[in-house]
Amino acid sequence: MNTLITPLMLAAADAPVIKPEVELGTPLLLAIAAAGVALLLVMIIRFKIHAFVALLTVSILVAVAARIPLGSIFTVVSTGVGGTMGKVALLIALGAILGRMIEVSGGVQSLADHFTAKLGPKRVAVALTIVGFLVAIPVFFEVGVIVLVPIVYAFAKIAKVHPIKFGLPMAGIMLAIHVAVPPHPGIVAGAGVLGADVGLIMIISLIICVPLGFLSYWVASIMNRKEFALLPSVRAQIEEFGNPETLVASHKGTTAPPRPRLIIGLIAAPIVLILAGTIGTMTLPKDSFWYSFSSFVGNPFFALLVAVGLSFFTLAVRRGWSLQETSDIFEGALPPIASILMIVAGGGIFGTVLQVSGIGGALSHTLDGWGVPVLLLGFIISLALRAAQGSATVAIVTTTGLLSSAILAGGYSPLQIAVITVAIGFGALGLSHVTDAGFWVVVRYYGLTVADGLRTWTVLTTILGLAGFALTFVVWIFVGGLNT
Repeated sequence: MNTLITPLMLAAADAPVIKPEVELGTPLLLAIAAAGVALLLVMIIRFKIHAFVALLTVSILVAVAARIPLGSIFTVVSTGVGGTMGKVALLIALGAILGRMIEVSGGVQSLADHFTAKLGPKRVAVALTIVGFLVAIPVFFEVGVIVLVPIVYAFAKIAKVHPIKFGLPMAGIMLAIHVAVPPHPGIVAGAGVLGADVGLIMIISLIICVPLGFLSYWVASIMNRKEFALLPSVRAQIEEFGNPETLVASHKGTTAPPRPRLIIGLIAAPIVLILAGTIGTMTLPKDSFWYSFSSFVGNPFFALLVAVGLSFFTLAVRRGWSLQETSDIFEGALPPIASILMIVAGGGIFGTVLQVSGIGGALSHTLDGWGVPVLLLGFIISLALRAAQGSATVAIVTTTGLLSSAILAGGYSPLQIAVITVAIGFGALGLSHVTDAGFWVVVRYYGLTVADGLRTWTVLTTILGLAGFALTFVVWIFVGGLNT
């Protein structure tokens, strides 16, 4: 189990259960959900209302319409904020500090110059897609995006292009890895519900994700033929990269930028720690000291904190920065992420309201009554839940729970159960849109408008999800699934 979410799950288990005052019928619940999503899109896209305000407003309206007790609505709101921010707030803050330290030292520009010289501008997107694939295996999706954002910005500045041209294919394969490859929480939890072999799931999903990486690059390259508007805040950050005024004043013209190897080491440090911790928790006995030690060291919060500490020593102390200069850099890294944090919190509120209202369950049971094959049914239910409430983990766990009786009583082999689990995981890949906190991370960090995010990120994740399921179905044929 991912150490990042375990305390949140335990806290949620102890909290009083909130239910609607009246159980509404499935058609009405689905109508409320559809109206809520439509209103949200209209508020953001047509009336240009800030996404956080729109998400909060629509969440409250949906809660009232679904008959959640009025006295409990803001408890649900608080739960949504806590559940989401508890997973990403510290990651975003620490990642922002690490990125700012690398930026003002001149390290990002140094790294960008190094890779541009080695790879050439035409192969930068390919290289970053490969990096995204490798980074995403041990690293939580948001962490990987945040850590790699400075490199995307630097390449975008050198090439004078929108950061989405480099970031989109990379983020696409990172999310595919996140939903389908252990040790990420959703797929591991789904395997636990179905009793599936995690090792088999990892082998199957990694094999499938390799062609998905090529597909992510190809689809993104087609999308990027169109020019997209760049948000002014992101444009300003990109323009600052490498400018003399963004470097620490005491080192302008006197100290060479840090070497690319140092910057690569700072970026790799949290990845290595998380990977080491993951391997330890998967191989060591749970009652041993080293299991607890691995869980601690591999926690993304700790890993990023270590990277920030290393940046303080290697970029500030060893290069002679004053304590006040370093404090100002830390302080300056936080205000720009305030809007991102609030939008992510709003997405968490909306998703929690949809769960508590019973809309997710209504959608699951509606699809369950269609009488389709279990592999396809698992994919469809997971995809629909993902679209409705945003969380891939919730979509996978809910789907496996709903289908567990049918799967366990169906006489499937361990390999077939693993394939079914992978199909459910890829269902949670598609239709990442305004209900998904990850959507807002990608859209805001890469400087897209919401409308452009729906045209690019939502379409890309859906194509990857469908392709992932198609490849899973091929595996299903090879393991004799059509004969069961």
